[in-house]
Amino acid sequence: MPAKSYELHGVRVLECAAEEPALRSSQDAVAVIGEALAAGAGLVVIPAGRLDPGFFQLRSGMAGEILQKFVTYRVRLAIVGDLSELVSRSATLRDFIYETNRGDAIWLLDDLGEVAKRLAQRGAGPGPA
Repeated sequence: MPAKSYELHGVRVLECAAEEPALRSSQDAVAVIGEALAAGAGLVVIPAGRLDPGFFQLRSGMAGEILQKFVTYRVRLAIVGDLSELVSRSATLRDFIYETNRGDAIWLLDDLGEVAKRLAQRGAGPGPA
């Protein structure tokens, strides 16, 4: 199933399919960002399962490398899925998620309902309209 694009609270969203290959590098992130920009999307939604497990091991540097690409290209990112098991094993990851979710550029949320709620509260923000 391919990615789908739609409007949500005035923001063009590119929702990536769970079945696509895992994101493992900044090059993978740039490919998704390119797809988002082609669709005019200011927000990309990626299922947590699409991220290589190394992404959630913060010392690997993979998360920083991938997230920096989204920030650089001014495309917001929402990673959605239940991360409670990973968070229960890593206070560092828990703190990272808490701090990241305080901003407008990157969110790690449980589901699309939380994404919609944040967009309704915060509006269009950075990135293409």
